[in-house]
Amino acid sequence: MPAGVVRAVDASAPGRSRDVKVGPFWIAKTETTWDLYDVFAYRLDEPDGAEPTDADATTHPTRPYLPPDRGFGHAGFPAISMSAHAAVAFCVWLSSKTGRAYRLPTEAEWEWACRANDATERPLDDVAWFATNAGRKTHAVGSKKPNAWGLHDMLGNVAEWTMGLDGKPVTCGGSFLDPPERVRADGRARLSPEWNSSDPQIPKSQWWLADCSFVGFRVLCDPPKGPRAEETR
Repeated sequence: MPAGVVRAVDASAPGRSRDVKVGPFWIAKTETTWDLYDVFAYRLDEPDGAEPTDADATTHPTRPYLPPDRGFGHAGFPAISMSAHAAVAFCVWLSSKTGRAYRLPTEAEWEWACRANDATERPLDDVAWFATNAGRKTHAVGSKKPNAWGLHDMLGNVAEWTMGLDGKPVTCGGSFLDPPERVRADGRARLSPEWNSSDPQIPKSQWWLADCSFVGFRVLCDPPKGPRAEETR
C-alpha cells in the first residue's frame, strides 16, 4: 500500500480525532485462512515425530476442544475464534519462517487499506458478508468483489484484529453477524468477556475465544529496509 494519512478517532480523547501517517506497507489480499493457520497451529511444517526445535522462540496454540471452524467451512475459509494473542503469535511464527517482518496492522493502517483512497460508494452487498446476506456464517475468502486496491473482505465476513492507536487490540470492519450500519471502515469492537464466557478452563484460554466465531485477522508485512528495499522497489 502507498503511504498516506488517515483521520482516526483519538482513543485518549473521546469525541476527537487526529491525522495518522501510515505506510508504505504490504497487506494480505484476504483474511488469514485455515489452510495457513493450521500449519502453524498443528505444526504441519515439521516432520512427523520430530521434536520441536523452536519451542523457546515461537509458541503454538493449544488444541481447541471444539471444531474451530464451527462447521462453517475450512479450506479457503477465514480462521476464526482466536484471540489477539494467537494472531500476534502467528505473525511471529510467519516472520521466523519467511525472514520477513509480519505483524498485525494498526487500526489506522487497516482503515487506510480498507478505504483504498477511493471515494466510490460501492453497494455493501457487492463487497461484504454481513447479517443480511451471510446466513449467520462465514464464507470463503475472496468470494466478494475486492476494493480499489484489490483487497477482499475488508468489510464483513470476519472482523479483523488490529493494534489500536492506544496500543490495545481492537477489531475492525464488522462481521457476518453485524447489521449494515456496523460494517464500515471505521467500525470497531473491543474484546468483551462475553467473547469467551463459555470457556470451561480455569484460567480461560489465551488462544481460543469460545464464543467468538466472528473474529479473524489478516497480516501486514513491512517492506525491507536498507539496500534490499531498493531491490524491492
